[in-house]
Amino acid sequence: MERSGWYGVRCVFRWLNEDERLYEEKVTVWRASSFQEAIAKAESEAREYAKATHGQYLDFAQAYFIGAGGPISEGSEVFSLMRTSALDPGEYLTRYFDTGREHHDRDEDKR
Repeated sequence: MERSGWYGVRCVFRWLNEDERLYEEKVTVWRASSFQEAIAKAESEAREYAKATHGQYLDFAQAYFIGAGGPISEGSEVFSLMRTSALDPGEYLTRYFDTGREHHDRDEDKR
């Protein structure tokens, strides 16, 4: 589908210089005329980012159409992913988002 505007693209990386298997999900925003163009732009940047940080881009990108309107502002939704699951809410969060092994900015001083 051709839709010009802003896209949020999530790319997944593995950090090669870590003793543990550390993965990163990174969301970037791109002005593009289609999902394919947005993903192409994000993947180009992802490969450069991986090379510069001694990581590995896992060739996995998902795009979200933000909108064709004006500039992105505070509170703008830049990425969304919906998933069907039979898990109850607590199990769902633990399985996909809160395993206890996540690294957040607030955890920087714990590393």
